Amino acid sequence: MKKSEVDRLEGYALGKGPARPRDAATLILLDRRASGVHVLIGRRHAAHAFMPGKFVFPGGRTDPADSRVPVASPLDPQEEAKLMAGAGRTSHARARAIALSAVRETYEEAGLLIGEKGGFETRKSDWQGFCQHGVRPSLAGLRMIARAITPPGRVRRFDTRFLSAWREDVAVELPQGGPTNELEELVWLPVAEAKEADVPAITKTILGELEMQLAADPTLPPGLPTPFYRMIGKRFIRELL
Repeated sequence: MKKSEVDRLEGYALGKGPARPRDAATLILLDRRASGVHVLIGRRHAAHAFMPGKFVFPGGRTDPADSRVPVASPLDPQEEAKLMAGAGRTSHARARAIALSAVRETYEEAGLLIGEKGGFETRKSDWQGFCQHGVRPSLAGLRMIARAITPPGRVRRFDTRFLSAWREDVAVELPQGGPTNELEELVWLPVAEAKEADVPAITKTILGELEMQLAADPTLPPGLPTPFYRMIGKRFIRELL
């Protein structure tokens, strides 16, 4: 895809000058149902500067401090290797922080705590919900579905890893949602229907990748090839990690 096409599709995010992309993580939560796999998406508040009113997966910027949060189980080695692969240098600690940021943001925005029931203690303020509800965060079930770097010339640029987890990986679901209220509404939709919702262009692309991966193996085993989208020159390209 040419840069001009990307600009047209996501023109609402255009800005001035280059900006270094920041690490970000988002989580695609999946639910197995008789009618097929459903995915959780939520609508961002219209007042947000970035992607206002769009349906998105829970997620946000990575906090490097998340790498020091204790977990019940670590990342699968094959998934950690994919998080570390590709453009730029990603250490073990950085990969761990990215994965844990996806877990934390899913709690903050959707009120879903991924992990195992049991005692958990940390002094980090962003993780006190896990302490209060007795959930030890777990990374073993996370799978990397895709990676995408926002093209240059945007108001905000992110190097986003799209991770997935199954609803059965959720230890606690808070009926009132997450504490930040960043998403106005949360809905579970079949993957095909989610693609037709008011989602950003890259989200629609990632949902298409998810469809293909589920068709190849509905269990989403670790180590599947992962697409990586980024701009090289004036073209938005796709390569596999």
